Amino acid sequence: MATLELTADNFNQTLENNGIVFLDFWAAWCAPCRGFAPTYEAASEANPDIVFGKIDTEAQQELAATFQIRSIPTIAVIREGVMVFRESGALPASALNQVIDGVRNLDMDEVRAQIAAQQAGEQQA
Repeated sequence: MATLELTADNFNQTLENNGIVFLDFWAAWCAPCRGFAPTYEAASEANPDIVFGKIDTEAQQELAATFQIRSIPTIAVIREGVMVFRESGALPASALNQVIDGVRNLDMDEVRAQIAAQQAGEQQA
């Protein structure tokens, strides 16, 4: 599957209908974004079970603001509705593959338990 352009119109539906969604926040004027694009596209083709979305920060300013994007490219990963990874900067292919493998191998019950424990601790403070 090739990368999918995500907009305000299809963003929520994409997250709801797919277990793992990678998000690439980019802009046409960004040289590192353009350099990272072939790496991201190759990963999307090599992992057809994962959605690889691209969000143009110029055209989709609301989505960029929601994710508080301050520099691009920024990669974020949503698994089962939970953001499990976020990093700014273009990743080399080997690092992107490590992220893909790591996200696939996450124990989401454990992740949700950690989030609940953190939120409970914040409420007590």
